Amino acid sequence: MNISEFASTVGLSADTLRYYEKIGLIDRVARNASGHRSYSQADLVWLGFLIRLRETGMPIEQMQLYAALRREGDATLLQRRELLQAHAARVEAEVQRLQSHLGKLADKIALYRRMEVDRLKGA
Repeated sequence: MNISEFASTVGLSADTLRYYEKIGLIDRVARNASGHRSYSQADLVWLGFLIRLRETGMPIEQMQLYAALRREGDATLLQRRELLQAHAARVEAEVQRLQSHLGKLADKIALYRRMEVDRLKGA
């Protein structure tokens, strides 16, 4: 896939893909005979994972560390797992915080519904 096809597929801009390559999140992308980037299925899988990390709030510095560890191979499996476990714990804490907020919103919505019913009964 060329960069515009790949960008469209993953939902990022071509500029973002170039930036990710520049800062080491994406390995140097293969080039075709005319020198244009040519993305593979493996690139698609890796970008999907990076997007997931970004969407779960992982800071770019942590993403860069993970990408660097990944490039080092199996010798870094422990470090990668620990990095992901720490991030998963942060995501879980955020989910719990949001669940608490959602519960408070539900309580307020229920209060307004009761007030609306009471108002209609009094009218």
